[in-house]
Amino acid sequence: MSEIRSSDGASHRSAGPRSEELFERALQVLASGVNSPVRAFRAVGGTPLFVRSGKGAYIEDEDGRRYLDFVSSWGPLILGHAHPDVVEAVSRAASDGLTFGAPCPAEVELAEAVVESYPGLEQLRFVSSGTEATMSAVRLARGATGRELVVKFSGCYHGHADHLLVAAGSGLATFGQPSSAGVPASFAALTRVLPLDDEARLEALFASEGERIAAVIVEPVPANNGLLIQRPEFLAALRKATSESGALLIFDEVISGFRVAKGGAAEYYGITPDLVTFGKIIGGGMPVGAFGGSRDLMRHLAPEGTVYQAGTLSGNPMAMAAGLASLRVLESEGVWQRLEELGHNLDENMKSALSASPSPAKFVRLGSIFWLSLQAGEPPRTAESVDSNIGERYRRLFHALLRRGVWIAPSAFEVGFLSLAHTTEDVARFADAVGEALSEVTTSEG
Repeated sequence: MSEIRSSDGASHRSAGPRSEELFERALQVLASGVNSPVRAFRAVGGTPLFVRSGKGAYIEDEDGRRYLDFVSSWGPLILGHAHPDVVEAVSRAASDGLTFGAPCPAEVELAEAVVESYPGLEQLRFVSSGTEATMSAVRLARGATGRELVVKFSGCYHGHADHLLVAAGSGLATFGQPSSAGVPASFAALTRVLPLDDEARLEALFASEGERIAAVIVEPVPANNGLLIQRPEFLAALRKATSESGALLIFDEVISGFRVAKGGAAEYYGITPDLVTFGKIIGGGMPVGAFGGSRDLMRHLAPEGTVYQAGTLSGNPMAMAAGLASLRVLESEGVWQRLEELGHNLDENMKSALSASPSPAKFVRLGSIFWLSLQAGEPPRTAESVDSNIGERYRRLFHALLRRGVWIAPSAFEVGFLSLAHTTEDVARFADAVGEALSEVTTSEG
């Protein structure tokens, strides 16, 4: 069993021998040994766990250790792992063929289900990832408006398309600066970055450049830099500014779609965007994304219009079947109410657990999305107010929870997810484990 040591020399148990062996092999053939950066455990140290299987609310690693899972594959698994309806739907679809490169009935049925659920949505186009969805929505916004500038917010992540991989700088509203090597500065220069929760900065930007802005893209529930719950008034200000200037409002609901409500954040806040992007839940665990809006906007897409977008595996029959099976389960009576009741139960358990902890910590939740903020004061609403120095405490907490058989994200700034597979006993166990782990962390810090 490998061990890592934190800055004070305290050791943490990491992965078992089978995971270590697989990671050594992976390092030879996969860049950094992983296919997505956070999986490498760089933020928490140690060797990544290689997962053998998942069932319900649990995963099992290659060394046979079982963990109560609150990562949920970063959000798609609102029904839990290997839900029988989803597994059956995928198996049935696979038996008929893995991909056709042609239309299939399931893509029509899934599109109908999504359109029926989301306020103001009339048409969709499926893609294979959330990044493709946001990239395509921005291209569509530019094509439909004939404008070039895009506004995003620091702390909101919209996938790794070049023009959206930018971070905030100083000044009123800066030219975007690339936050990744390989992104030309000329690409980022067409992106403006604003802080969240600041109507004055938003109004000033639109006063100076409103006629050049094609779209404002925002996570209405920012969940990639902690869970930064926004005031309804701020989101309403985005709707007002874009409507008055002729720009389009894009809600990135890759995470929040079908999580905070049937109609996502648009339903929850009562604000209808011009374009919306989806991923995660609408694929039921398979690779999928989608973007959509009114028929008037979607007609700009090829072949009817001049905005080009295409994908070999778009509308893949297995992904469509998995998504459709998931949404049908979510249509069952009382599903979101059950999730909310489970979340409220978790709130109460966490309140008790954190009240006994000498370390600063706040539990933040919206719907079935949650985050443990390990800093003093009220939970932050902006990226700038998130304490970047909580990493070491989180590293200790992460490994203390692993030792207790609880799996959370290997990053202090990623959120957790509840699923219908979780029980009241599971959330009570999680809260107890967090309380114990925080006490352990505090003792080691002392």
